Amino acid sequence: MSRFLMMIRHGEDPTDPDNRPDISPEVIENVGKLLEEMSKAGVLLDTSGLKPTHEGVRLHWKAGDLSYTDGPFTEAKEIVGGYAMLQCADRAEAVEWARRFVGLHDGVDFTAEIREIVEG
Repeated sequence: MSRFLMMIRHGEDPTDPDNRPDISPEVIENVGKLLEEMSKAGVLLDTSGLKPTHEGVRLHWKAGDLSYTDGPFTEAKEIVGGYAMLQCADRAEAVEWARRFVGLHDGVDFTAEIREIVEG
């Protein structure tokens, strides 16, 4: 079994202190049901939303110099707003779970990116 990171990317609204897309209670309920199904199937290892970038910090290492930048990160067009750690037989299975997750979010503009974790 391989592990995959599903990153949920969306635009950041600087006027929204919580930086959460507007999602209906019905979508939230349906996502909860899918996450429960994924947990029971042994696929979902962990999931969470992330706080907005104005609460974050970036560290950058270049040529022996370390710099820090406090958020918000104005140059970012999309941010990672949440993640799910999946354990699947292969990439196709991870993509199928992500497809089901994305399909529940009618009317919400975001991207789910799937990346396999390097093991060992």
